[in-house]
Amino acid sequence: MVLSLEELNANFNKLSKLPDTIGFELNNLRKLSVNSNKLVFLPHSLSHLTSLRVLDARLNCLRSLPEDLENLINLEVLNVSQNFQYLETLPYSVGLLLSLVELDVSYNKIAILPDSIGCLRKLQKLCVDGNPLVSPPMEVFELGLHAVKEYMSEKMNNGGVHKSTQKKKWTLGKLVKYKTFNGNSRRAHNYVPRDEQGFVMPEYRTIDGLASPRYMGMFSPRRLFSPRRFFGRS
Repeated sequence: MVLSLEELNANFNKLSKLPDTIGFELNNLRKLSVNSNKLVFLPHSLSHLTSLRVLDARLNCLRSLPEDLENLINLEVLNVSQNFQYLETLPYSVGLLLSLVELDVSYNKIAILPDSIGCLRKLQKLCVDGNPLVSPPMEVFELGLHAVKEYMSEKMNNGGVHKSTQKKKWTLGKLVKYKTFNGNSRRAHNYVPRDEQGFVMPEYRTIDGLASPRYMGMFSPRRLFSPRRFFGRS
């Protein structure tokens, strides 16, 4: 029966919307893959998929995400990357997905991450490359995932203002603590800071730059959906 469905793959179609009642009808769904479509919104009933472990909605035209995502109490992987100029904000509820292990919001138009991300204690991988981010600032990203979560948590506890944005600067001591600076010459050889927990923050590139012949190979179906890139979980 459809009601007992645990995995739904609707990738590479021309879907502009999902059924409004999908969250009420597929209570046992554990994995929903709807990448490479033309989705503008995800239905609000999606928040009723409390058994969902993986949600892959990359390569769509998403303008926003449902506000009540916190009801997805078992969600471990959320991928809403490559919605490019369409997705500009994330709801506060993203930081209330307490089972979340991987969050990929890369190649969107997000300037500010919600402070609630500081609550994601299980988060091990955060991908934000390709966004014009200003908060947290770049120097925090360079320190790694632990520093990002610490920054967001402190900002949340101080009413949206982080102490370091006043007069305090991130010191060389913290760079050494988070193992992103050790005095050698790795940066001179195009070294990209990489946190031990899997966080990567390459240099921001505009969409125009990515569309040049040099980067076109990045978006081929063979590269984007290879086993090395896709968050496959059963």
